[in-house]
Amino acid sequence: ANRCGMFYVNYRWLGGTLTNWATLQKSIKRLKTLKAMTEDGRMAQLSKKEAARLDRELKHLKQNLSGVENMTVLPDAMFVIDSHAEAIAVREARRMGVPVVSIVDTNCDPDQVDWVIPGNDDALRAIKLFTSKISDAVIEGRQAYERSQIAEQKAVADATEGPEKVEYVDTSAYESYEKQEGDFIEPATEPEPVTEPATEPGPVIEPATEPGPDKSLKGAVE
Repeated sequence: ANRCGMFYVNYRWLGGTLTNWATLQKSIKRLKTLKAMTEDGRMAQLSKKEAARLDRELKHLKQNLSGVENMTVLPDAMFVIDSHAEAIAVREARRMGVPVVSIVDTNCDPDQVDWVIPGNDDALRAIKLFTSKISDAVIEGRQAYERSQIAEQKAVADATEGPEKVEYVDTSAYESYEKQEGDFIEPATEPEPVTEPATEPGPVIEPATEPGPDKSLKGAVE
């Protein structure tokens, strides 16, 4: 029970543990009060007679209620070693609607048990085997439940978030400012082509030629 973190009763089943839950809670509260008195030193301040009486009461409550000290609600199921010896516990569980899982020997009535485990409920080795298997099953079931809870929470979170939202940016102020800036900007103009001034052509100068011999004088000389 300690390995799988379950509640237990291993000394004596107190009548009304399930059917008289309010009274059991008062006894558990008394147990916690006496433990607190022992831890903070108030028990040592009492007289020897009173301290001895409270110490005996504390031991008795620990013996019967230490396994269910932190149990605040009725269990969802109960595992019983010997349904014949613990007939009162089985009857209370059936009366409160708590399913019973029990080792059923030849001297037990299987009709009083919801989930029957045929076996020897007297041998110590058999009891250790059955309790270890029940503890393993509890641990495995708890892990599976935790995994399913995580998957369910993740699915709910994904469904709640939905598609990624695009943040809206108000650009009206920027557009208004851009429009005002455009009113003060003069439109660009293309540069006019540069025309060179026309020049008049100068006189054409022919190259000078040397004069040849005068043919008219040639005949006269001869």
